[in-house]
Amino acid sequence: MMNNLKTLAFTLSIASLMSCKGATTENEVETAKNTIENPQTAAAISTVVEESVTIQIAMLLDTSNSMDGLIDQAKTQLWDLVNKMSGAHCNEQQALLEIALYEYGNSGLNSEEGFVRQVLSFSTDLDLISKKLFSLRTNGGEEYCGTVIDNSLKQLEWRDGANDLKMIFIAGNEGFNQGAVPFSSSIAQAVEKEVVVNTIFCGDWNTGVQLKWKEGATLGKGEYMNLDHNQKSAYVATPYDNKILNYNHQLNDTYIAFGRQGYDKKAVQMHMDEEVQEVSAQANVKRTLAKSSANYRNSSWDLVDALDDEDMKGKVLTEENIKTLPDSIRYKSKKEITAFAKAKKQERTSIQNKIKELNQKRDQYIATQSLTETNELESAMFKAIKKQSALKNYKWE
Repeated sequence: MMNNLKTLAFTLSIASLMSCKGATTENEVETAKNTIENPQTAAAISTVVEESVTIQIAMLLDTSNSMDGLIDQAKTQLWDLVNKMSGAHCNEQQALLEIALYEYGNSGLNSEEGFVRQVLSFSTDLDLISKKLFSLRTNGGEEYCGTVIDNSLKQLEWRDGANDLKMIFIAGNEGFNQGAVPFSSSIAQAVEKEVVVNTIFCGDWNTGVQLKWKEGATLGKGEYMNLDHNQKSAYVATPYDNKILNYNHQLNDTYIAFGRQGYDKKAVQMHMDEEVQEVSAQANVKRTLAKSSANYRNSSWDLVDALDDEDMKGKVLTEENIKTLPDSIRYKSKKEITAFAKAKKQERTSIQNKIKELNQKRDQYIATQSLTETNELESAMFKAIKKQSALKNYKWE
């Protein structure tokens, strides 16, 4: 009986230690596991140690008539945010980034649902997120902040791991207290779920305070911010941009589509390059850099990523999937296909490293020219994320 109590107490202490705020070292955990005679307890500790680290961001964007500038910022600055988020680590683990998207305040939406629409549930598919942002269109309507927050809390699959960071970012420019659902009750739900609510008022700081946006952030244990949503994203042209974009074309060639949706997903990848390029070549440079980060993962449709994903083992080289591969490898053995994918992985890694090296030179050029690329929406969001991640002792590399 006493041994069981000691085992239970020890297991609970390990669980508490393994949150990012009280992280212990891998060696310390291994030593602790060796003191446990019960193999089931040791396995439980291993499960806690290997718990994933996820940053969940729900973006709730006002798409009423006056918000075109906000949507334009979101479309281009997504890649800046992703690049910065790739530096987030906890317990020596790279944090996984999941983004969900809602629009509200658009008269084209269903009035019975409070002029609110879930555009995308939590996703790691950055190309899909970008596609959804580019699809948003503004139209006049009623902006019900309490309703959209309530919907996001009830409809999304929020994680409950000790290491997970969960945040809502709601942006708009009308009264925060409109609609049938009081924002105070919605935010109370968020606090209960340990979801931080950050508010971004598109306009004057004091006006936002008067319209309850600051109160919403205070209740949600988040940050109140304001920005000029009509400000254009500011990027600096450098001598390295064209070289980075040339490498982007080579990078795309390392993606090998498979499965029923593979070729459609590949087409989206190429299409989003074109869409972002039309906005700004420099914005596409940022996208290319994001495609070289750990957060750009496409194991659901890319052979190279899929065979490199532990969770996909045994699910990739099925007879059905092999039939969808390009003719050049479709008729090879599984061993040969695997070897081909490994070679492509090496090629991809080499290209990504060259892109990163060029980006370092790009950053140095911008610094020596005393120029900046600070952008409104991305800067506001990242400032809040870093501040809130510090409460769980995240590290940024």
